[in-house]
Amino acid sequence: MERYLIVITLGYIFGCLQWSYIIGKLLKKQDIRNLGGGNAGASNTVTVFGWKMGVAVGLLDILKAIISIIIIRYILKSTDMFELYLNGTSVVLGHNYPFFMGFKGGKGTASTVGMMLAINYKLGLLGILVIFLVTVLSDYIALGTMALVSFFVIATLYLGYGPQCLVLAIFLALLSAYKHLPNMKWILARKESGLRDALKRRAK
Repeated sequence: MERYLIVITLGYIFGCLQWSYIIGKLLKKQDIRNLGGGNAGASNTVTVFGWKMGVAVGLLDILKAIISIIIIRYILKSTDMFELYLNGTSVVLGHNYPFFMGFKGGKGTASTVGMMLAINYKLGLLGILVIFLVTVLSDYIALGTMALVSFFVIATLYLGYGPQCLVLAIFLALLSAYKHLPNMKWILARKESGLRDALKRRAK
């Protein structure tokens, strides 16, 4: 139990490194949560501040999950796949609900990608391909994210990582669906701004 507490706490602390908020404050003197869709994450950073800052935030959010899981795997010497999933899930929760921001954070997409890369780099690379293709074809990051988390659940089952890991993968998929519910409603109502439109506005 004590070991699980360390795994969860470490992941949550890394997740609370809210790079969209930090970079927005440092470089733009603005709170990303008050701009665009109100989400403190890479996708909203692209919409509000442009693709360069958005990519930087996305990479940093991916990296924090990778570093956290590396610590669990190589410093704490964990060979338990459930501990890696538990740590990665905690990173996503820290990203989505950072305590120092009143538990108002992002949606956890980039952190989920980082989790997948750290657990199994082939799984992570396939996940990146899935979200990239669906986002490009649909023009909506939200749909790409839904494809990503669905793929994660299926891959966890296929790779035989066990029922505990599968439960966490399903939890992350449901959490992502909940966080993206407003986007889905806007897409159905044809009010959601597509990625191409957002990039065009920032290019002007």
